[in-house]
Amino acid sequence: MLDKPRLLTPGPTPTPERVRLVMAHDMIHHRKPAFKAIMAAVQPKLRELFGTAQPVLPMACSGSGVMTAAVHGLFRPGEKVIVVEGGKFGQRWREIAAVRGLSVVSVVVDWGRPVTPAEVEAALDEHPDAAGVLVQLSETSTGTLHPVREIARLTAGRDTLLVVDGISAVSISPCPMDEWGIDCLLTGSQKGLMLPPGLGLIALSERAWRKADTVPPSCFYFNFRGELANQEKQQTLFTTPVSLIIGLNESLDMFREVGLETVYRKQWALTQMARRGVTAMGLEPLVKEGYTWGLTSVLLPEGVPATGVLRVAAERFGVIMAAGQDHLKERIIRIGHMGWLDWADLAAGLHALAEGFRACGGYIGARDVLEQALAAYQAGLAVTPGTEF
Repeated sequence: MLDKPRLLTPGPTPTPERVRLVMAHDMIHHRKPAFKAIMAAVQPKLRELFGTAQPVLPMACSGSGVMTAAVHGLFRPGEKVIVVEGGKFGQRWREIAAVRGLSVVSVVVDWGRPVTPAEVEAALDEHPDAAGVLVQLSETSTGTLHPVREIARLTAGRDTLLVVDGISAVSISPCPMDEWGIDCLLTGSQKGLMLPPGLGLIALSERAWRKADTVPPSCFYFNFRGELANQEKQQTLFTTPVSLIIGLNESLDMFREVGLETVYRKQWALTQMARRGVTAMGLEPLVKEGYTWGLTSVLLPEGVPATGVLRVAAERFGVIMAAGQDHLKERIIRIGHMGWLDWADLAAGLHALAEGFRACGGYIGARDVLEQALAAYQAGLAVTPGTEF
């Protein structure tokens, strides 16, 4: 069978043809005028995407790299930070902070449940000396959306920076940095931005820049002031991932052509399609409330292994999805529907999920799974993004 392979993972995500083509152009030098012109064009588009008047710094690293840059660039050893731990990447905040020598206070929530603003407020009240709150907007390991906007209201009146991992949220669901009061927002190239992995992006608020100026550099490579100085010259501090920046310029043009509101509307509709398809099969989404827009985690019944379902989906239908992490490895399947995916790709993913589930001993009574899913997609397009129905 000559089936089209479909990548429905939480990242990397598919890359549009027009982005691939511009990235295939002859290489240019990262210190010469041709590249500087591209960087000059990229910066205002990035500020629009992040919703900030501040510069957005590109760095040649993964999402974990810009997480590391945030911790090392904003906090001194011995300072206290509050970390929201509701999944694998909340744990990563704690681990990076520990390596930096920070005192970590963890707010631990069950995987699949968003933290409540009250839980964060209680931690802030108990630890008024906390220099920062580190949280995921979208916890990629579970598909949970934490209430960052509400948390920002709590940190706004305190001497506490709000540092947000938006790796699986930026360009997928709204997170206007300045409007919400986020002090540091970061993302990676391989999710909603529709690019290959390898490019991190990070922006700081005015007060975060003031704090960064008080933190002596602890790392030769991650240096905010050095990056900012080079950004003002339309360059990066060290060797630039030139092709990724060229591709980024094209993907940002794609967003501009339709508008971010349209992008968010599509992502919301796809999320509703995925959740309705899953429930039509008689399965449960792991996250009941407060769910990520670009990722749906499906809870499997005991006795049906996620890796078995994924194997059938890949081998028989060419659909690549992801299992859970740590204790959820065999319990959930994560369907990515962010970035360069449409309703037809997701329909193929839902069909492959259903057939893989049946092949591994599961039972699905409904015969109109895709019809229900597509009806939810159409309904999702007709409402304001984020509106439950």
